[in-house]
Amino acid sequence: MARVYFVGAGPGDPDLITVKGLSLVSKADVLVYTGSLVNPRLVEASPAPLKVDSHGMRLEEIGELLVTHARAGETVVRLHSGDPSLYGAIVEQMQFLSGAGIDYEVVPGVSSLFAAAAALKTQLTLGGVAETLIVTRPAGSTLEQDEIQELSEHKATLVFFLGTAHLEEITSRVRCPPETPAAIVYHASWEDEVVVRGTVADIAERARKAGIERTALLVIGGVLDPASSGHRRSHLYS
Repeated sequence: MARVYFVGAGPGDPDLITVKGLSLVSKADVLVYTGSLVNPRLVEASPAPLKVDSHGMRLEEIGELLVTHARAGETVVRLHSGDPSLYGAIVEQMQFLSGAGIDYEVVPGVSSLFAAAAALKTQLTLGGVAETLIVTRPAGSTLEQDEIQELSEHKATLVFFLGTAHLEEITSRVRCPPETPAAIVYHASWEDEVVVRGTVADIAERARKAGIERTALLVIGGVLDPASSGHRRSHLYS
């Protein structure tokens, strides 16, 4: 049966792709990948005769490419950065495939969200500090309205994707005390990873001074400073 595999490439470090994901990449006949968001070492390691950078391609172009090669009986891998379920825009592609009668499978990946937590050496949920994680993004060219103010009223860890260009706006709108810990993680798990720590009041300025303008996650919450945020010992070790 003709099938397309949507594979999460992981956050950047090529060793962080799943075993199943690497197996599919290693036997792909066609590899369609998301440009600079996927580590080129993964692309280079694939023996696929046809490798296509999807940057700048329209949905219909990508869809027709996937359909054509799947119908030819080839192993087609659509390689997305991180985990494809987070801001991966895979639903439209899957709908296109369904309309063409092509089966597909999704192979999850390690999100940059978790790579950022690893870089920060903390948990995203922490007893006595935050039992809830909110993943969101600011309004921009592809989103007319966001819920930054409402979401920031919760006692939760906030993680912002696609917001590096809007740090000043985000931090001015969140309804958190200005001393709330905040951090920016640029290129989580890549060789050029940069971590900048601060507070809601100064993290935007600190990030700009560090030269961070893109491809970073903003994390806000007491989990970044457990000792000062009321962390209680886990019941797992009581």
